[in-house]
Amino acid sequence: MTEKSVARLEYSTPQQPLTVRRFFMGILSVPEVGVLIPLIAFTGIFAAINPTLLTPDSLSPMLKAVSFIGIIAVGEAMLLVAGELDLGVGSVAGLCGMVAGTLMAFHHWPLPLALLASVATGALVGVVNGVVTTFVGVPAFITTLGMLWIATGVNYLLCHGIPISKDLSPALLKFGDREPLGVSWAFCIFVIIAAVGELVMRFTIFGRRVYATGGNAEVARMAGIDTRLVKLTCFVITGMLAALAGILTTAQYAVAQPETGKGWELFVIAGVVIGGISLFGGSGSVLGAFLGLLLMQVIQSGLTMSGFDQNWQNVALGAILIAAVAFDVLRRRIRRL
Repeated sequence: MTEKSVARLEYSTPQQPLTVRRFFMGILSVPEVGVLIPLIAFTGIFAAINPTLLTPDSLSPMLKAVSFIGIIAVGEAMLLVAGELDLGVGSVAGLCGMVAGTLMAFHHWPLPLALLASVATGALVGVVNGVVTTFVGVPAFITTLGMLWIATGVNYLLCHGIPISKDLSPALLKFGDREPLGVSWAFCIFVIIAAVGELVMRFTIFGRRVYATGGNAEVARMAGIDTRLVKLTCFVITGMLAALAGILTTAQYAVAQPETGKGWELFVIAGVVIGGISLFGGSGSVLGAFLGLLLMQVIQSGLTMSGFDQNWQNVALGAILIAAVAFDVLRRRIRRL
């Protein structure tokens, strides 16, 4: 071996660990990786324990269950990227479903007007949340927590605690019964909205403004971005998607009831955080939120079908949520190296 070869070898050898390190740093810098790997792993584990997990009879209910929360999660993902959050989405979904049911059953409004009023209710809630949070300066945690109680109270006032199942639009109920490709229309709509949300966040000016606002609001304002308007828009989108979820729930279960949406906000926020959306704002994706919700559903269904006590679902989801936030903190530290 010549002296040049030895020198080249001595020079190149120290570079190998650096290349491997950069490779793993590159992987860890992709938020979706942190949820895709567990999703594949848990699916494989539970499928090995109970092969019926991946059969159409099992997949269809799983996809139905994740649809309503998933639709809301698209808006919540945008809101968290912008640096805010909404704790009242579940109650708002229930309220908007009840608004549509009440107008159809008690006031005999035609279906299009009832649906428009329901979505407008969700948008109005979003406007109120956005204005109080971004213009008045009340923290989103307090604003949306208060809205949770307001929506719940109005929901029960509308129906006096009695579910509405009579005189709902036959067209709406027929739509809820249909299952194209073996899954509900709600899941199809969820996939479409998630795809649109991902495209908007990645390839539009609005999406870039959302990331800039959540990443550093002060710098974004100096760049000419109206950060308050961006956050307000995200609140409105979240409210409208919550309304859509409430309407689809009413259609699929043929009843408008005050219990709809109870506790959804916890699953929505957990799903998007597990999916890589940073609680600090400025990073994450709708695709990651989509994968995070699927992971939650796989764990819930897998534990149930494997014969585990139902309480283990909460233990597992809580542990994964903590792990997801820890991974986000670790990923941020690595990126600063």
